[in-house]
Amino acid sequence: MTRFGAGWVMWMLIGLSVISVAIMLERGWFYFSLRDDLAGLAQKLRDALRNGDFEAARSALQASPSAEAAVVIAGIAEADRGPKAAEEAMEGAKALQRMKLERRLAFLGTLGNNAPFIGLFGTVIGVVQAFEGLATEGAAQAQQGATSAPEVVMAAIAEALVATAVGLAVAIPAVVMYNYYQRHARSILANTEALSRVLLAHLVGQDPATAEAAGKSKD
Repeated sequence: MTRFGAGWVMWMLIGLSVISVAIMLERGWFYFSLRDDLAGLAQKLRDALRNGDFEAARSALQASPSAEAAVVIAGIAEADRGPKAAEEAMEGAKALQRMKLERRLAFLGTLGNNAPFIGLFGTVIGVVQAFEGLATEGAAQAQQGATSAPEVVMAAIAEALVATAVGLAVAIPAVVMYNYYQRHARSILANTEALSRVLLAHLVGQDPATAEAAGKSKD
């Protein structure tokens, strides 16, 4: 493997870097598209539920692009069957949203953890090649009385260390964005829990007539 040099490792790191940047941009746009005024949405939901208008609540949620609204819509669809059914429906919808929020983040985490080792692998290959060259050139120069072999080795090792630097350059942004997006996903899921509790609180306290109205509005 050392016969191929460290060049292929460098190209692999560059390719992985391009993929990671594409994922960062795609995830950034995805999270941006989910932005909404959640405080205002929660107030609209609360007001509609207090008035017993489940259709208005559903309309307000459907107009929102947020993942939080998508989860609560699943609960409203089962509101006529009671709080437990609504809660289970929202838990299932939340699991689906979690998968969407965390999609492709594993690649960033894996790359951030392993890119330095890939770069180090390229450096090791370069160092092995440098010492193999030293052994060959040193034997030839010893017969001629030359002493330039150490300089050649130092230049080769310096070139090999570039692979480690590239590995770190690829890993650091991947780790930073992985942590940032994971924290953002957890924040969205926490907001989902808060918004779903608005619906559950109403369903737990509502009377049977209101539950029947919820079922009719769904139809």
